[in-house]
Amino acid sequence: MITCIAIDDEPKALEVIERYCRKTNLVELRATFREPVKAIEFLSREKVDLIFLDINMPDISGMQLVQTLSPCPMIIFTTAYSHYAVESYELNALDYLLKPITFERFLSAVNKAPETLSSKKSIGMETEATVFIKSGPQTYQVKLAEILYLEKDGNYITVHLKDKNILIRENMGDIFDLVPAADFIRVHKSYVVAIKHIAMIEVHQLVINGEKIPIGSTYRDPLRGRLGLK
Repeated sequence: MITCIAIDDEPKALEVIERYCRKTNLVELRATFREPVKAIEFLSREKVDLIFLDINMPDISGMQLVQTLSPCPMIIFTTAYSHYAVESYELNALDYLLKPITFERFLSAVNKAPETLSSKKSIGMETEATVFIKSGPQTYQVKLAEILYLEKDGNYITVHLKDKNILIRENMGDIFDLVPAADFIRVHKSYVVAIKHIAMIEVHQLVINGEKIPIGSTYRDPLRGRLGLK
């Protein structure tokens, strides 16, 4: 069973999480906290798999709290504000729940936890997961966490990394055989991007590593839905 805690300065929000946890046998709620500092003290002594975490709280925000934890448990953000969604994915959040949270949406988020936990155990740290990319006579082993986006140009695709680019001969339709669909999303007929590296999103474009990437009209709603944006 997945062990968890909930942190939220609103008592009613904590009551919702407690009630939902009791309705499923997937998670065991160990404790709830209205004060983030007390939660940090608890986490320094106890280990849990998952945290339900509000973002807007006194003293320290949920985003700031995540960055104090090492190693960090899986995080499901719970908030009334949709504009934090992109930042939450940069912090590798498991999910992003907008209040008021329905049980169906809660269950959908929690159902991701067992597979994610198993994956972390099997590969050590998620950031160390790698993929082999063939470019001409050479084959590169690349960390998935370093792939920013993929750009189609004619019969070729450029894999944009943090420190270099790799040109491959590949069809965009087969790109998710190379990179996992759980971490990447198609935003244009010529672009697939790593969700965690999205720095800013607008109606017609997004920004990754200072580069502006267009968002195609047919991909706009699926992208915003994936990020939990209205």
